[in-house]
Amino acid sequence: MLREDLCSTDTKEGCGEGDCGACTVVLGEKRGDALTYRAVNSCIRLAHSVDGMAVWTAEDISSADGKLHPVQEAMVQCHASQCGFCTPGFVMSLFAMYQNHTCKGQAISRELAQRELSGNLCRCTGYRPILDAAQMLEALPLALLDESRLLQKLELLAHVSIGLEADLTPEIGYQSPVSLPSLLKIRAAHPNAQIVAGTTDVGLWVTKQHRQFDQIIDVTRVAELRRIEDYPQHIAIGAAVTLNDAFHALIKDRPQLGDFAARFAGLPVRNSGTLGGNVANGSPIGDSMPLLIALKSNVVLMSVRGHRDMPLEQLYTGYRKNVMAADEVLAWIKVPKPTQGEFLRIYKISKRFDDDISAICLGLNLHIDKGIVIKASIGVGGVAATPVRAIKTEAACAGKDWSKATIDHAMEVLRAEFSPISDMRASSAYRTQVLGNLLQRYWLESQGVQHINLESFNLADHE
Repeated sequence: MLREDLCSTDTKEGCGEGDCGACTVVLGEKRGDALTYRAVNSCIRLAHSVDGMAVWTAEDISSADGKLHPVQEAMVQCHASQCGFCTPGFVMSLFAMYQNHTCKGQAISRELAQRELSGNLCRCTGYRPILDAAQMLEALPLALLDESRLLQKLELLAHVSIGLEADLTPEIGYQSPVSLPSLLKIRAAHPNAQIVAGTTDVGLWVTKQHRQFDQIIDVTRVAELRRIEDYPQHIAIGAAVTLNDAFHALIKDRPQLGDFAARFAGLPVRNSGTLGGNVANGSPIGDSMPLLIALKSNVVLMSVRGHRDMPLEQLYTGYRKNVMAADEVLAWIKVPKPTQGEFLRIYKISKRFDDDISAICLGLNLHIDKGIVIKASIGVGGVAATPVRAIKTEAACAGKDWSKATIDHAMEVLRAEFSPISDMRASSAYRTQVLGNLLQRYWLESQGVQHINLESFNLADHE
């Protein structure tokens, strides 16, 4: 739509699947009394889903007189563009970073720039001058947006959208309810409709498989499902909460998840995709599920008939299949809070360190007291048709001394518990070997042994 209908050809289409970032745009959305800025991949984002939001492309951020925006000026001064194809995407990720950090008086460190540009790939210039440009921003004259004017416009659009919801009819192909009762009513009326959230996976069905849908139900504006609720024993994350916001909530309780969260796709994908979408999708290589299984999380399914609550791993019945009835939606993910004696780690093994799909993802959460494993919870991805719980390995640990002998036996059990396939990401033998290796790493870390960051190694060189 941006390129063909609006002639915004500054927005490039590269991979068509949200991996390269050349198509990055920035969305502005009213949240409470503030304006939020999110860089997203436009190539897999459905046009209807940005209704009521502000959208910026690389053509929109320079001044009316043609003066470059600071992020564009920094890219020029640092010689950070060569062929130019990826440049608009980098500029827009930098623009979001500028609005979220520089305009608030926050310095951009090298680490922050690397993290927030992780969803943008460059094939010729290299990243050093682009990172230099990011760090140069605070040295340039500040360029502020008229946020009060933007907020007024978005407030007006929000009122129009809420008024339109009452007029939703079966003839409308794309429905985007703003309340949970409306969502459940629409779902009951359209059990065959495709439910979407950030479309970070369904978008590929459109761009790569050229699929079309007669009916779409978008859950991302349902107010109840956009909330994160705090309870004494758990937090409840609404299914429409973005991956980025969901991980922030998880990191608040468990800071050790920070590095793993930063490696979950690139920031534009985390800004668009939702935790509920990742869970409901049920991909065997979805990274959130092994972690959530290790944390003994539950999911809440809802319909006009009521709701049901179940352990996450019981949601799945086969490859991308689940127990949800035709009129049900996944509404909440309930994650228990940390308890005394918990030792949690989550390991992701992939060929690229950033913005890559896992070959193996292993979540381990053991409760150890006075040298005894009180209970064990282990979630695994990349070894079966669905994300799974390593039940036999849990039994091999629970009630045992937390010793080298126990871990050696548990490694054997874990390697024998699954029969992973060979594919482009890793061989079956590699996956089996790495499963045990990661359990050994977990043991070493529990003993205070420092480790080399092996995730950054290229797996292809070691198979």
